[in-house]
Amino acid sequence: MANFNLSYAKTMGNEGYYANDKDDVGGMTWKGVARNYHPTWEGWKIVDAARSEKSFPNILKSNVELEDCVKIFYKNTFWNVWLGDQIPNQDIADEMFDTGVNMGVSRAVKFLQQALNVLNKNGIIYGDLVDDGVFGKKTMDALNVYLCADKPSLLLK
Repeated sequence: MANFNLSYAKTMGNEGYYANDKDDVGGMTWKGVARNYHPTWEGWKIVDAARSEKSFPNILKSNVELEDCVKIFYKNTFWNVWLGDQIPNQDIADEMFDTGVNMGVSRAVKFLQQALNVLNKNGIIYGDLVDDGVFGKKTMDALNVYLCADKPSLLLK
């Protein structure tokens, strides 16, 4: 089964730390968490408390509590909603997670559903899915059947 920590490390390698670009509609961000979109995120309390520090924002890079808040946020918002822990292939989970973070979970699930529909051999190995962006039992079942029938690399393309 897929491992959240592996997907998280891979995606976070592309996320920055602190930003507050006046032209970014997300406003202040920490490791990709945009304040304007997620104003109630627990990590903002830590960020705000550190803003008066002379070494801000660098002082936050080693804050274990803040890192825990970030990981919990990403796991709950971009992993658990599509049952990431139950995905039988790490590469597929990595792609789903990264796409969900950058384009939205619904879009990531729709991409998966559409790809599974293309690869189902005209409904021979499993029926077409409704590409609704909701990851449920039918999507999981189709993914599992697909992975028994063909290579994950084809699905990822």
